[in-house]
Amino acid sequence: MIEVGLTGGIGSGKTTVAKEFGALGIPVYIADEEAKKLMITSKTIKRKLIELFGEEAYLDGKLNKPFIASIIFNDKTYLERMNAIIHPQIASHFKKWKQKQDAPYVIKEAAILFENGSYKKLDVIITVTAPKELKIKRLLRRDDTTEEKIESIMKNQWSDDEKIKRSQYVINNVELAKTKQEVLKIHRQILKNQ
Repeated sequence: MIEVGLTGGIGSGKTTVAKEFGALGIPVYIADEEAKKLMITSKTIKRKLIELFGEEAYLDGKLNKPFIASIIFNDKTYLERMNAIIHPQIASHFKKWKQKQDAPYVIKEAAILFENGSYKKLDVIITVTAPKELKIKRLLRRDDTTEEKIESIMKNQWSDDEKIKRSQYVINNVELAKTKQEVLKIHRQILKNQ
């Protein structure tokens, strides 16, 4: 079974593209959602995050995101250490999930496929892009955030140009109708190349 990575910078519209593949009957693994679940359900992750951040990492059994974010914001090494705890668990969880799927290919959607090196284990990479101004506009509309926070996240992600160099397909996600056409075209291409 072909493993396809779907990535793109924050606000590029990865979720929209993932839904389009899902509508074509392709199973989609949303790494960020699964990571959030595992941070609550996995005893191993929980124990290691408490070792890293202290008891305040969890409040009433839930991840204390503002507390962790404040630590990471002041010291980026904590983000790397946290990712080193979570990413191997996600990789293992994805493998188990994939074995349960019955499709010509599966998609692993993750914002930092390149940054964490997991793209190397995938057969095909699709990068979703959009102009920076549009990304910021989308995020301000979607999230309770500021331009400063968005810019800070963008600085920690690879640029679109860097991602495109290592991708087999690129979707410029500006107009939904065109995005749907691109998804269908890529879907057919992947099926043809099996």
